[in-house]
Amino acid sequence: MIKRINVSVSSQGLYDITAQVKQVVETSEITQGLCTLYIQHTSASLLIQENYDPSAKYDLEQWLNRLVPENDPLYTHTIEGPDDMPAHIKSALTTSSLSIPVENGQMLLGTWQGIFLWEHRYGHQNRTVIVSTLS
Repeated sequence: MIKRINVSVSSQGLYDITAQVKQVVETSEITQGLCTLYIQHTSASLLIQENYDPSAKYDLEQWLNRLVPENDPLYTHTIEGPDDMPAHIKSALTTSSLSIPVENGQMLLGTWQGIFLWEHRYGHQNRTVIVSTLS
């Protein structure tokens, strides 16, 4: 089964989409198999990360922004603003897909693991995540 999750974001950052993915898995009626996620964008990515302490999200966001700064004079792809090329680099350094095992109808995420859409652009964006469940 393939479903789409539409995520509306307001700025850069990590957005927890675990509940939406969990709902797709539950409605798929899969008991054992694999849940695969794929984001259809080149300036956002997917991540499994700690979902308990918000400071972990903040530190990740700050670290990646320091690693890939805006306004680097080496960038030539800047047509959409100073966050354009950094967003593509951040996406390339992270990932566009995830695979999560499913057992007894539940994703086998760890206790403090959540699924996040990582938006790398400023401003409002509508992002689409494809969720595929396979027995």
